[in-house]
Amino acid sequence: MCGRYAITLPPEAYRALFGYAEQPNFPDRYNVAPTQPVPIMHEDRGVRHFRLVRWGFLPGWVKDVKSFPLLINARGETLPTKPAFKAALKRRRCVFLADGFYEWQRGGKRKAPFLIRHADGGPLPLAGLWETYTDATGSEIDTAAIVTTDANGTLSAVHDRMPVILAKETIASWLDVNGVYDKEAMTLVRPCPDEWLTMVPVSSRVNKVENDDSGLQEPVAGPKGRSDAKARSGEGNGQGSLF
Repeated sequence: MCGRYAITLPPEAYRALFGYAEQPNFPDRYNVAPTQPVPIMHEDRGVRHFRLVRWGFLPGWVKDVKSFPLLINARGETLPTKPAFKAALKRRRCVFLADGFYEWQRGGKRKAPFLIRHADGGPLPLAGLWETYTDATGSEIDTAAIVTTDANGTLSAVHDRMPVILAKETIASWLDVNGVYDKEAMTLVRPCPDEWLTMVPVSSRVNKVENDDSGLQEPVAGPKGRSDAKARSGEGNGQGSLF
């Protein structure tokens, strides 16, 4: 699962990796939460584009938004068959801009947060799906969800799920909805290698959406004074303010 993440690298670092046409400037965000506007990158007729969307996927067929569950994650194994996601898998794949995400280790009544980042300190290209939802009045909102898969060895100490993290050389295939069909794209829905990631315990301040500063990523002593995690956990949830 993925319920909170971070976007803290300079905008130029993302543009250099993803190669989208726009030149956006956006602030550091250390505690991105569901329902907030988030940046994604998608491809249209061979050209990559930067786009702001709501983190929380809405399929086009939804009639009552208020009664529909908040879909911030899309379970990878069921993408080809789940009505909410199967059309987007074929036609609207995207990549979330991120350079870290948080997971929580459950220990008794408390949950200890961990920050997971790429071992090289660079962006984490998170596979996603997006959709433009149109309501009964004709108003449109772009929405998206992060695709998840089974946890790799690093994450399994904390959680049984993780975001799908794409290799640099597979980003093009994930985005190419015209040349790479859904069955082939599904081969990319898998855990990343253990050595790609680092994981450190961080402050429980990240539990509150209103906290959004660099101090959230400072390492702290792990559960019971250890930095390793030996129990599985739930995840942090939350909704927050916009940019």
